[in-house]
Amino acid sequence: MLLLILSYLLGFSTPSSPYKVVIDKSEYEMTVYDTDGWVATYPVVFGSKNQSDKKMEGDRLTPDGSFKIVAKKYHKDWGCFLLLDYPNDESLKRFQDRRTQGAIPKSAKIGGGIGIHGTKPSEEYAVDKFMNWTNGCISTKYSDIFELYEMLPIGTTVVIQQ
Repeated sequence: MLLLILSYLLGFSTPSSPYKVVIDKSEYEMTVYDTDGWVATYPVVFGSKNQSDKKMEGDRLTPDGSFKIVAKKYHKDWGCFLLLDYPNDESLKRFQDRRTQGAIPKSAKIGGGIGIHGTKPSEEYAVDKFMNWTNGCISTKYSDIFELYEMLPIGTTVVIQQ
């Protein structure tokens, strides 16, 4: 695992995956596909009811775009965490354009640490009630994240759209 993370940080490509994940922010759904088609759909929530693209660190918005799962780890509160390669080249360009245009402060930072994780075990209701609570990550139910963690390998493409 450490070797995969180092490879990503050094700019080497991530392994390929037979899966693709599409996260539709407007529908609060995460759909998993494999080479044969649809596999499963999971309910999800985000950081804010505002479905706009992430602009900068601290805005609690979930980024739009195409990303890869670059690391997987267990988390003491959320069960599992699937780290995405945010910021990638596409999101860096949008961030720099916004800063140049004055849409965000010159001192803004892009942030990082965006991924897919579960809720706390006793807080699955947050997903059922569409309670956006993260700092920009995608959250599914605690009971669902373990299935996703086992199913999706590092290198899986994750498309986040409005």
